[in-house]
Amino acid sequence: PPGALPPAMPPPARRRLPPAARLPPRTFRSYLPRSHRTYSCVHCRAHLARHEELISKSFQGSHGRAYLFNSVVNVGCGPAEQRLLLTGLHSVADIFCQSCKTTLGWKYEQAFESSQKYKEGKFIIEMSHMVKENGWD
Repeated sequence: PPGALPPAMPPPARRRLPPAARLPPRTFRSYLPRSHRTYSCVHCRAHLARHEELISKSFQGSHGRAYLFNSVVNVGCGPAEQRLLLTGLHSVADIFCQSCKTTLGWKYEQAFESSQKYKEGKFIIEMSHMVKENGWD
């Protein structure tokens, strides 16, 4: 009859996707070049630093060994506070992964001893929160 709706079509058959394909893609603020050896968050794989930014592997974090870096990416910074560390009094701010919010280490804001001034503006990331990626063989 005029004005009547056409018969309803059955919905198309839905294909079941594997669980990983149903997750939204992860987006990070910064991506490091695939051609460089990098360190990533062990929890979510967000890029954290290039190997070229590594200053030292002989640091101690709150929960074990840690690396000192010149610069990092995809991290947020908490408020600075004074802490008495193994090498003296420092003003530090905890850093966390922007993607999964895991606390990774800290940023040295200020060193109060002249021999420790080289750490200012540098970042500590604990080894337990990092994974090496891209060409480490």
